[in-house]
Amino acid sequence: MRRLVGTVVAVAALLALAPTAGAESQQQQTPSQPEPTTTTTTPPVQAPLSPTGEAIAGDLRYEAEDGDEVPAEGVELTIESADGAFTQTAETDAEGHFEVPVPGPGAYTVTIDESSLPDDVVLRNADRTSLDVALRVGQVRNVLFPIDFGEAQTRDVSTTADRAARLTVQGIRFGLIIAMCAIGLSLIFGTTGLTNFSHGELVTFGALIAYLFNVTIGWHMYIAAPLAIAVAVLFGAGLDVAFWRPLRNRGTGLIAMLVISIGLGIFLRYLFNIQFGGFTRTYAQFSLQRDGIEIGPVNLVPRDLIGMIISVIALVAVALFLQRTKMGKATRAVADNRDLAESSGINVARVITFVWAAGAGLAALGGILQGLSEQVSWQMGFQLLLLMFAGVTLGGLGTAYGALVGSMVVGMVMEVSTLWIPSEFKTVTALAILIVILVFRPQGILGQAERVG
Repeated sequence: MRRLVGTVVAVAALLALAPTAGAESQQQQTPSQPEPTTTTTTPPVQAPLSPTGEAIAGDLRYEAEDGDEVPAEGVELTIESADGAFTQTAETDAEGHFEVPVPGPGAYTVTIDESSLPDDVVLRNADRTSLDVALRVGQVRNVLFPIDFGEAQTRDVSTTADRAARLTVQGIRFGLIIAMCAIGLSLIFGTTGLTNFSHGELVTFGALIAYLFNVTIGWHMYIAAPLAIAVAVLFGAGLDVAFWRPLRNRGTGLIAMLVISIGLGIFLRYLFNIQFGGFTRTYAQFSLQRDGIEIGPVNLVPRDLIGMIISVIALVAVALFLQRTKMGKATRAVADNRDLAESSGINVARVITFVWAAGAGLAALGGILQGLSEQVSWQMGFQLLLLMFAGVTLGGLGTAYGALVGSMVVGMVMEVSTLWIPSEFKTVTALAILIVILVFRPQGILGQAERVG
């Protein structure tokens, strides 16, 4: 119990710096925003502006014939609140920038006036003239309307084939992130039998610690990310030694441990909420990238491309480790038959602690890459947890390779399904595929069938 209390106190102390730092970064970011350069063309705002500084902003730029990036000046945009009490029209300035302070947090709709675009400039997605924006307290939200010039407007970028190619690449990227997070979950189940519902918080932990090092302390992401992964590895090992191992030694049943993992996940999740805050934030580097590598209709920004390469390298390293190293073979032996592995001289407790440490490190890496592609939030790991379980179950329980294959299927199906269904329902499609496959192959894609009874 003393070790458990010590571990919890250490985690709380490590995260205690996050709220203060987050508030400081928020205060530093707010003055850095340029003064609104918009031109109001509607009657005065019906509601007073919020003292907490919410605003909607954005930049409109396009690539000219000579390849230079040109700001789109004088483009009109209308911002309207969901209840209709606030409406304001603004124009982009000479830098293509606009920023409109709003009365407070809530839902808003931003609509662009296509007729105000410069000559020969059109929206890349002609059917997306309006975007819905949800603002939290103190948040300045950027919106993006991609625009093209000249020959680009004659290129049909909205064909089904082009969209399918882009969504496939997005699915591969997302599937790799889910796979990294899910491998640790699968190995923990294979070596201990525990269905760990707190694994999503390991994803969040890595992303938040990276934010602490990167934004709060001010270290570059090249330094902050490896250090955050190292801290997550130590946290995972300490969590097993101080918490889960004593429960195993006392003979706690798997159902009881499953319930305990749910409680631990809730505790950590709301600890993150208290320390980090309830709104999303971005890292200091690599979050805003526009120019990327174009491969046909697919445009990959360096952040996503490098993230995919890192994911592939990490997953290949895990595969080689499990196949060719002594600890990797011991891990597979424990996952296959724990009692037989222990009787053959393998230190099972040491292997399990190693699995917890490695699983936490991979989860932290996945959380950091997800935070770079999206944004960092206190519940980002919890939002991925169901998809991780889907990937592990689909691929085959207890196998690292099954988690990889299942996660890739889940990621691909989720993204590509938005060709036919609204994006809000893409998670439902992934779970439907899970159900269909398990009906015909209950053990999963790479799982082994077992005789029951």
